[in-house]
Amino acid sequence: MMCQNGCGPDRGGAADEAAARFSALLEDSAEDLYENAPCGYLSTMLDGRIARINATLLDWLGRSREELVGVARFADLLTVGGRIYHETHFAPLLRMQGSISGIALELVAADGSRLPVLVSATVKTGADGAPLLIRATVFDARDRRAYEQELLRARQQADRERDQVQQLATTLQRTLLPPRLPDVPGMAVAAHYHHASPDQVGGDFYDLFPLAADRWGFFLGDVCGKGADAAAVTSLTRYTLRAAAAYDDDPVAVLTNLNTVLGQEFAGETPRFCTVIYGSLTTTHDGAAVTLAAGGHPPALLVGADGAARFIDTPGGQLVGALTHARFTTATMRLRPGDTLLLYTDGLIEARTGRETGPGRRYDEAALLDHVHALAPISAPALITALVDLLEEFGEGLDDDVALLTLGVPRDEPGTTP
Repeated sequence: MMCQNGCGPDRGGAADEAAARFSALLEDSAEDLYENAPCGYLSTMLDGRIARINATLLDWLGRSREELVGVARFADLLTVGGRIYHETHFAPLLRMQGSISGIALELVAADGSRLPVLVSATVKTGADGAPLLIRATVFDARDRRAYEQELLRARQQADRERDQVQQLATTLQRTLLPPRLPDVPGMAVAAHYHHASPDQVGGDFYDLFPLAADRWGFFLGDVCGKGADAAAVTSLTRYTLRAAAAYDDDPVAVLTNLNTVLGQEFAGETPRFCTVIYGSLTTTHDGAAVTLAAGGHPPALLVGADGAARFIDTPGGQLVGALTHARFTTATMRLRPGDTLLLYTDGLIEARTGRETGPGRRYDEAALLDHVHALAPISAPALITALVDLLEEFGEGLDDDVALLTLGVPRDEPGTTP
């Protein structure tokens, strides 16, 4: 049945015209596809002499076919470094494997400019398997090289920024710790700070300072959190403890004043609190008298000259800054020749051991007591050295900062008077 108004012939003509336009878009010449491909094509003899090269690669190089075909070798198109690589790696691998792909090289154009490329090559063989020639495909890698260089610049910038952050964190951390411990007549003292992360300021702190001719104050603690906020609380805590001790060095009074200051300073904000152990030490002719008060902090550990080791409990001590009316209690003791007192933060007793084979178990207070007991008797500096070795043994199991402070009375030497 014929379409009215002649629509059939018109539609047929339009379809034929569309088909002709579509056919014109298709590649109908293998030679044209080879010559004007979006990549370079190159065929060489087994000795590397160029046998054929397409127009795309000639255009990239700015050279004519007569300059290269039958005259130059593929290696002649490379930089000096590229020629060395071609002779020592590219060509030997190609001979052994029969093909090679994605090799980054640089071609030298006629004007001396360098063209970064990725080269894939294969050996064409005859019916008897004997190699006849080498066919190579060359991809323009300029955009990739630009991306890689931009990525490298971004990484270098990130490295510089990380170094600046680490330097800032290290500098800030130093301001929160005494540069060195003072000399205390008749005493041996030592300290150590382990940074869990070079990028963050930790919240652990310690200090030792004079109160009178024969009287000294000392403290060690840990602020909740890390970073700039923790650093601000740490700075406030350290200076408040020193100021409070100068006014009244009774350990309970010192911690009570610190609790009041933290509560007032951060009223209406997220509470800022810390754990602290504060002590006053009075030197005597036969050692030192010590009074301790702790606010939510792990107990101090006394390593005796007789080889014993025990914790000094201050029961009931509450977190400093968390409660308006926190309670603190004291404990007293005497340090005699050969005795050493250890203060530490919870990073030590929360480390994990055996992390290589699983989550590991916590290195708790009982493990610390056993370890120190095996070392007793030991001087303050030697105990710090032993504990630093222990921290290194934890490896990845130690993921928190650790502060250590030791105070000891040197053992009497034969022939001397106390």
